[in-house]
Amino acid sequence: MEKREPVLSMRDLAVSFQASFGKIRAVRGVNMDVYPGETVAIVGESGSGKSVSVKTIMGITAPNAVIESGTIKFRFKENGKEQVVDLLKLSKKEMQHRIKGKRIAMVFQDPMTSLDPTMTIGRQLTEGMCYHLHLSQADAEELLEMVGIESPKERMKNYPHQLSGGMRQRVVIAIALSCNPDLLICDEPTTALDVTIQARILQLILNLQKKLGIAVIFITHNLGVVAKIADYVNVMYAGKVVETGKAEDIFFDPRHPYTWGLLSSMPDLTGDKKERLYTIPGNPPNLANEVKGDAFAVRNPYALNIDFEEEPPMFEINEHHQAATWLLHPDAPKVE
Repeated sequence: MEKREPVLSMRDLAVSFQASFGKIRAVRGVNMDVYPGETVAIVGESGSGKSVSVKTIMGITAPNAVIESGTIKFRFKENGKEQVVDLLKLSKKEMQHRIKGKRIAMVFQDPMTSLDPTMTIGRQLTEGMCYHLHLSQADAEELLEMVGIESPKERMKNYPHQLSGGMRQRVVIAIALSCNPDLLICDEPTTALDVTIQARILQLILNLQKKLGIAVIFITHNLGVVAKIADYVNVMYAGKVVETGKAEDIFFDPRHPYTWGLLSSMPDLTGDKKERLYTIPGNPPNLANEVKGDAFAVRNPYALNIDFEEEPPMFEINEHHQAATWLLHPDAPKVE
């Protein structure tokens, strides 16, 4: 059997931000692999380091960001030859010409911030296509049709404010796919849309992925979305991945207390339950301070003494499921 190689392989990524009061350790050693044709979802509450991790892939870092350690290896074909580059070692110019838009594309939360209000949809769509691939107006119209926009010829003449939120997000996806990238990063692309449009956009991303065979990284805090689209899930907390596995591992056999908390705080749609919705007690730690032991220990009702002293390693549950909690240690008490 041929060994599959990941499109993207992140190892030990640590990113901090310099602030007037010291250093904020936003990402504290993240590992992640993304394979062709698969969707990896990154879940966690706000401030867990999801967006910082993926923006670092794109080279979109804040002026006060410092990459402390790590590698991000990206595999792609260039002039018929397979290339593997460390994205963190590329210059801004190389990222712009070789990677951004052309091989890795990103869809952001709010389509209005991604589109230029002074340019027509057609011009914005063909700009990247002409620059990278020398494609025509007809190709752009075909792309709009592919993302489900009716009468694309007319839409090409519209400005962003003339379209609905769902249509704008479809245009942003069309722009992201215009150069046929190997990897598509979606940073909560459905948050600003209503539920029915959300479902359509998710289905669209799934259909396009199957058709084009691209790898997708999907950031969200909505576990319902994860259940619909993800092959693999990384659960992030306080700048670290605390549990990783296939979607069925995370939903049917979660092992980290934080994952239990996230799953328990999902509303029950059957309407049978009368009790209050579960909430995880406390707040995430302040990453400007040194984190001692397990970052989740203070909020964890099952915390052991060692959780406050020593950070847990990743324990292997099976070949594709791991979690960083001392509860998985052979000597730990059993918790259901």
